[in-house]
Amino acid sequence: MIPMLEKIALGDQRALARAITIVENKLPGWAAILEQAPAGTAKVVGITGPPGAGKSTLVNALLAHWLSQEKKVAVLAVDPSSPFNYGALLGDRIRMSNFYNHPGTFIRSLASRGALGGLSNAIMEVTDVVKAAPFDFVIVETVGIGQSEVEVAALADCTVLALVPEAGDVVQTMKAGVMEIADVFVINKADRDGSEALYKTLQRLVHEHAARTPVLKTNATTGEGVAGLATAIEQELKQADLSEKKIWLLTEKCWRLMQEERMKGLDKGIVAQQLARAVQQPGFNLYRFAHQLSATA
Repeated sequence: MIPMLEKIALGDQRALARAITIVENKLPGWAAILEQAPAGTAKVVGITGPPGAGKSTLVNALLAHWLSQEKKVAVLAVDPSSPFNYGALLGDRIRMSNFYNHPGTFIRSLASRGALGGLSNAIMEVTDVVKAAPFDFVIVETVGIGQSEVEVAALADCTVLALVPEAGDVVQTMKAGVMEIADVFVINKADRDGSEALYKTLQRLVHEHAARTPVLKTNATTGEGVAGLATAIEQELKQADLSEKKIWLLTEKCWRLMQEERMKGLDKGIVAQQLARAVQQPGFNLYRFAHQLSATA
């Protein structure tokens, strides 16, 4: 095993931070780290939901709960990218400053870098690296809602969809797939008006889909309901299985990895130069151009 991975397995957080940087940026040795990383026993909890649902506060509250039980928790928070340097705009080390130096936790911000969903393109790879460390839970917090809840379900053992009472319109436009992907629904900021109406709506939707998905209320700021949410997550984790849905989502990930492997010899800058010349030719066709380029890759 790579010495860096041996250090990670022993809980060396500096080695873990370095390995994440290597994998996220595909620096020399990144593939070897992923191929040799042990599976680990940490359970992955995905937290997704629309902007304003208080996901970071919810993560903060779950951190406090599990750390009080002497659990070890890693947090991977995917933030919107800076358009200038592709860094993470929001500082989770500031948002979760109470736990930054806690020996039982590891907090890392990852930039979405223009990914169409709410996840970083390298989130599954980074999560697999973190799982090689001795954590009980790995929490993955997404940017928002959309494709992200589908993506997070591909890597999470339990997916929590966080909503707020004002999210009634969001719920009405949800596709059935979201109902199936969420393992736990949580209405955060439940002290606000409309929480009971949203609670009943979600209960009805869950019942219509013949699901056993828990619907819970929390107020992450005060900690109300957080212990119940943690218990619901832990119960879901105990019965998590490799379902047909999970296989399909992992197949999508495998397909992307295969595509990246095939295209790794291509430089995007060179492609841009070739495209700039080709587009000026009479009868240019983007699909034909892409096909010819792929055939020579």
